[in-house]
Amino acid sequence: MVEPTKVLLSEAEMPKDWYNVRSDLPFSMPPMLHPGKGAPVEEDDLVPIFPRALVEQELTLERWVAIPEEIREIYALWRPTPLVRAQRLEKALGTPARIYYKWEGVSPPGSHKANTSVAQAFYNKLEGVKRLATETGAGQWGSALAFACQLFDLACKVYMVRVSYDQKPYRRILMETWGATCVPSPSRETEAGRKVLEADPETSGSLGIAISEAVEEAVKREDTKYSLGSVLNHVMLHQTVIGLEAKAQLASIGAYPDVLIGCVGGGSNFAGLFLPFIPDKLNGAAPELRVVCTEPAACPTLTRGPYAYDFGDTACTTPLLKMFTLGHAFVPPPLHAGGLRYHGMAPIICALLDQGLIEARAYSQLPVFAAGLQFARTEGTVPAPEPMHAIRAVIDEALRCREAGKAETIVFSLSGHGHFDLSAYAAYLSGSLEEPAQEEDAVRQALACLPMVP
Repeated sequence: MVEPTKVLLSEAEMPKDWYNVRSDLPFSMPPMLHPGKGAPVEEDDLVPIFPRALVEQELTLERWVAIPEEIREIYALWRPTPLVRAQRLEKALGTPARIYYKWEGVSPPGSHKANTSVAQAFYNKLEGVKRLATETGAGQWGSALAFACQLFDLACKVYMVRVSYDQKPYRRILMETWGATCVPSPSRETEAGRKVLEADPETSGSLGIAISEAVEEAVKREDTKYSLGSVLNHVMLHQTVIGLEAKAQLASIGAYPDVLIGCVGGGSNFAGLFLPFIPDKLNGAAPELRVVCTEPAACPTLTRGPYAYDFGDTACTTPLLKMFTLGHAFVPPPLHAGGLRYHGMAPIICALLDQGLIEARAYSQLPVFAAGLQFARTEGTVPAPEPMHAIRAVIDEALRCREAGKAETIVFSLSGHGHFDLSAYAAYLSGSLEEPAQEEDAVRQALACLPMVP
């Protein structure tokens, strides 16, 4: 039997529940702390910025959370997504490894982000919210939320990190096409933005700054809630449709991964793929399974940051999260993988790394683009700069298999397409793309500002 290039599921086989890994962890997650009280947050602490249904999902320990039928109907526009075997890449590398990717770029906004934006817009609409405010790095999350808000007749305001606002104008246009308002961050529309601009008028911005602006707007307006595209538990929960589908697809061809690989900024796309596999690693069904997180060397949160409590935003308005962090005041240098320019990381991913259940590695921009170009020229799909980091690790692992003569199964998350990132490809192809500076002093200064938590 010849293995298919694409492994597909029917709409009827789409997951009916999201999976919550917290129910199966053999350790307790460090609690989220109230920024003023220093005590673990309670449900009512989060209701001013999130609808109660999402707050309940954030705090729940239930293993399965039902996906409402209204959400599944919208998911069906692009889900289930294909699991694709990268046979041409395998051949080019001369590796005995089998390489598969879960292709999330088929959603209308072009990335995995719609898996949670649709859910968040749905729950906000149910509670009578009229308007959502958010931040975005490269623009994948902003465009996904704009798409979802259009479906549910919600207004949408997006604070887009300045460097990406300038680098990726078509992402802004896509948001505006779906009715959203997009402004560069830091802006002069918020106290947080004005404060940053006064200190550094030429700043390239950061996700931490943009979060501060969006949270400020949500808190000050009664008709507005805040929406986040990564990091928090309820976002990871919504993304598990990726891994649940992938497990079913692999099982249908009698395969199981030896290595799972993905890029991480806040962590949502890769967590969505690997979290449903974690129980197999914990219960002894797949103890040798390796989970490899990849990040930019210019923003090495998991590989260089301490595991400590920190704010999720620059203005110190969010709850304190226990995570690997480069410091909430850190502004990463400009790089084209704008979605990976975040000082912190999803607490779930950080806890798993701290427990030794997953691993992390950092890559520089030029070898990452070399890997992305090789993938585009063999497989045809043009990846966004963010998942290029995963592709770099996939190629390295496949070459390791070639040297060792091991026919391992490598599965990775291809979280989105690079159609709006062609200026970055142009810079690489012309030889003008440079490595961002390693901001060692900036990291040290930012880490010196970590909050004191007993």
